[in-house]
Amino acid sequence: MENGRLEPRLGVLGELAGALDCTTADLLEPTPPTRRAELEIELDRHQRGPWPTTLELPLVRPGARTDDDVLEALVGLYQALPEIEVSRSGLESLEAGDRARMANIGLRSEMRERDNYFAEIEDLAAADLAAAGYGGEGPPTERDMEGLAGHHGFTVERVKGMPRTARSVTDTRRRIIYIPQRDDLSVRAARSVVLQTLGHFALAHAETTDFEGYLRQRIQSNYYAAAVLIPEEAAVGFLGSAKDDGDLSIEDLKERYYVSYEMAAHRFTNLATRHLGIPVHFIRTDPEGTITKAYENDGIHFPADPDGGLEGARLGRNWGARQAWDGSDLLHYQRTVMDGGDYWCVTYIENATERTPYAVTLGCRVADAAMFRGGDTLRRFDARDGDEHVDDDLHRRWEGVAWPSASERSFVLTALPSSSREFSPFPGIDLMDVYRFLDRQGGGAG
Repeated sequence: MENGRLEPRLGVLGELAGALDCTTADLLEPTPPTRRAELEIELDRHQRGPWPTTLELPLVRPGARTDDDVLEALVGLYQALPEIEVSRSGLESLEAGDRARMANIGLRSEMRERDNYFAEIEDLAAADLAAAGYGGEGPPTERDMEGLAGHHGFTVERVKGMPRTARSVTDTRRRIIYIPQRDDLSVRAARSVVLQTLGHFALAHAETTDFEGYLRQRIQSNYYAAAVLIPEEAAVGFLGSAKDDGDLSIEDLKERYYVSYEMAAHRFTNLATRHLGIPVHFIRTDPEGTITKAYENDGIHFPADPDGGLEGARLGRNWGARQAWDGSDLLHYQRTVMDGGDYWCVTYIENATERTPYAVTLGCRVADAAMFRGGDTLRRFDARDGDEHVDDDLHRRWEGVAWPSASERSFVLTALPSSSREFSPFPGIDLMDVYRFLDRQGGGAG
């Protein structure tokens, strides 16, 4: 009975209670009589769980000589592990996710230190364009694209039945790059895909199983594509003139070089600080304000975990990237007071009529806003942490009454709480927005 191998019958419990001068209820009391007993019971419970097997840990049997501090440490470590069903493959997935997160943080830091400018890729793109016969002004033509592929020994073919998870497939033996047919991929998107694929070969990338190496290659190949589609020398001359006129515009860059707004904005970050002397920030967000891409060297503070990770972080409701969804303007200009200073930004909604639209935001410090079209906007918001407070009255009226259902996308990245808030019963939902919506419907819950 002492070792837990045999459960006593009720009659035996009665006899034990009589011998020990206590009641049967005393013997069945679940509260451990001492801290030491509590630790031994807790350790036994944890060692019956999945983690010892998953982590290939030996079973620890605490004896009389086992120090209390050792038990405290073991129980504390087990308590720190999540209460989930876990397998070795699941653990490896968790570790891979953490490595991916740290790789993202490291690469963002490197891009900030370089002002997002990679001179070696700029030089390679310029040399490849010259070899393809590019004239040096305006956007590269389709003939230039064909010449560039040929320069690297490739041809491009549009085909049906492309794998759904691949944007292109390259046959390196026959030197053919396959991309989807025109009905599935527009000319503008096709140019980007082909150049991003060519970038891997132009930059002599090799296969890698390291996640940071994979991300670095993607960043470099995307940079190469942008440097070809918006050539440095021509673009800098175009942007320099616009800066002198106080009329810098991502929309103009997009139209001049026939690229997406996102590519134009991201390409602007490559050139803005190095050639125009303007520190900037760039954000891509979903309709709920969840960050999917970000870059900054102008001091703006993105919401992040203590390590600087942005995965699943959501912008406050007064950021321009979120306010843009409430307006009808093609371009949403805004000045915002942040914890780190005053900032200006312009936001454009890409694929507004598609199933998965997203917002692209380019911004800078207010001191540099005069160089941009829309820099004199009168639209102003306050997004400091202390000013995006919870409305206590609103919260009191609707807490426990509202029951929102998260949209298909929103709960995936925001299910885990940030260090600054408790876990929400409705992951991915901005409850204050829900409460304001209910207030507008005139059904104020008393």
